[in-house]
Amino acid sequence: MKPEVSIEGLGYRYRGQQKPALDGVDLEVAEGEFVVVMGPSGSGKSTLCVSLNGLIPHFFRGKMEGEVRVGGRSTREGKVGEFAQEVGLVFQDFEAQLFSTNVALEVAFGPENFAVGRDEMVRRVERVLGEVSLEGFENRTPATLSGGQKQRLAIASVLAIEPRILCLDEPTTDLDPIGKLGIFEIAEDLKDRDDVTLIVVEHETEETLDADRIIVLREGKIVADRPAREVLRDVELLQESSVMPLQVTRYFHEKGLWQGQLPLTPEEGVAEFKRRGWRVSPDRHRELVEADGSREEGYGEPVIEVDGLTHRYPNGLVALDGVDLTVRRGEFLAILGQNGSGKTTLVKHFNGLLKPTEGTVLAGGEKTTEQGLRRLGQTVGYVFQNPDHQIFSDTVSDEVAFGPKIRGMKEDEIEERVEEALAAVSLEGRGDEDPFGLTKGERQRVAVASVLAVRPEVLILDEPTTGLDYAEQRSMMDLVRSLNEAGSTIIAVTHTMWVVAEYAHRAAVVRDGKIALQGTVREVFAEEDELRDASLRPPHIVSFGNALGYPVLSVEEMLRVTEEEG
Repeated sequence: MKPEVSIEGLGYRYRGQQKPALDGVDLEVAEGEFVVVMGPSGSGKSTLCVSLNGLIPHFFRGKMEGEVRVGGRSTREGKVGEFAQEVGLVFQDFEAQLFSTNVALEVAFGPENFAVGRDEMVRRVERVLGEVSLEGFENRTPATLSGGQKQRLAIASVLAIEPRILCLDEPTTDLDPIGKLGIFEIAEDLKDRDDVTLIVVEHETEETLDADRIIVLREGKIVADRPAREVLRDVELLQESSVMPLQVTRYFHEKGLWQGQLPLTPEEGVAEFKRRGWRVSPDRHRELVEADGSREEGYGEPVIEVDGLTHRYPNGLVALDGVDLTVRRGEFLAILGQNGSGKTTLVKHFNGLLKPTEGTVLAGGEKTTEQGLRRLGQTVGYVFQNPDHQIFSDTVSDEVAFGPKIRGMKEDEIEERVEEALAAVSLEGRGDEDPFGLTKGERQRVAVASVLAVRPEVLILDEPTTGLDYAEQRSMMDLVRSLNEAGSTIIAVTHTMWVVAEYAHRAAVVRDGKIALQGTVREVFAEEDELRDASLRPPHIVSFGNALGYPVLSVEEMLRVTEEEG
């Protein structure tokens, strides 16, 4: 049987680049197969995706070597439009492929272009919106959706074409944990249909357990192409490739189990833990809980106070409904909740980007509505989800200097603040570079530096790890932790649960515009049923500890509290 996708000796170098994005890639994917592609940022994953539907070589400029065949046909021969019906591609920058005036029209655009009949088109729109949980959004403008809802819409618009090959480039970056599962459940449903071939680029290992194979790319080359569970047990390979290993698997790897024995899930881990007769030390676990309490006692006075906050958008949507919340100086607070729950709406009240419909928000003891954006920005800095929505200057230094300049500071003080902010984000000496020539992780750091230069007391980060590989996520969050330890109050909106577990002190769960749950991260993550109701689930290592009766927040904590018999 001929493979659905056949790649031989594929090399590609973008115009103006010295290093190839892909270098000698050989790959075959059979019809109906579910393949996951992993690897660090810049390893060639997205380039591999756009080579499947003819965007390389027909759209992007550069030099291509080798051959890519889809359904036996070379991509060099056909046009991009001819391959679009066979290869559906959801881009990593999913917002770039949304342009219609409402959700239903966005989904119908593809089938309409392929002359699908009206009745069939209506049926497809209804079906795929149900599959991605966007029923009832048909008349909403895409621009009014949350980031995660936009991502689901982009996936729906491609599913409606019913391509034989579906390629998803990081399809879950902006989704809540249950939403991520939902996308992979769609993948599982498609996998059950033998006529659909699925290729998914993904950073999150927890979501890839049901794949047939995992391919690992590094520097444009394939360094692993093996059955999924075999790759997921190779902890060292994943760490070397800037991919986060499964936490339960890494725990048992650190305990010295050989690779073939390593559990992959919390359930498998609990069974292996009990089989070996290991136990959790109550005394060591109590020390962790007491440390949480001691940290809480060290916080300062309230810096953000929310009382009875309700926000109603002009279209009548009630995004927040009677929210009460206090953030104290020195806290590291994570705001959690499913897509569209009101998280970003809530934090935009803290720096005056939105005004309450009812209730009050105090920043630094004063109502936000009475301070003005410029003065509020001195107390509360905001780093947007997409750094490219925030960056606009020609050089890194000019970008970071903008805040101090508009506040009328003298030139020598501006220079001092720029140097200080760039040093804080490890970008010293790079002030003359073009920010748009930097990597996503580096642009994220420039955005943080541009806010730090104003020296705000509170720093809000909206999805600070989106689009970053594991090493970049660690680097970004280590930076945020160091800022918190230096005295900044941190408020992070995120769907990345391991980041919350390992870095945040407290968590507040927003559900249907209300605070459904709040407390220390350990307390909140112990309530798995309530989290599930809010479309959230804790990281695997937390579920593992919960199942043993002792909530832990990281592999390191689990290692610390484990006692072996004898």
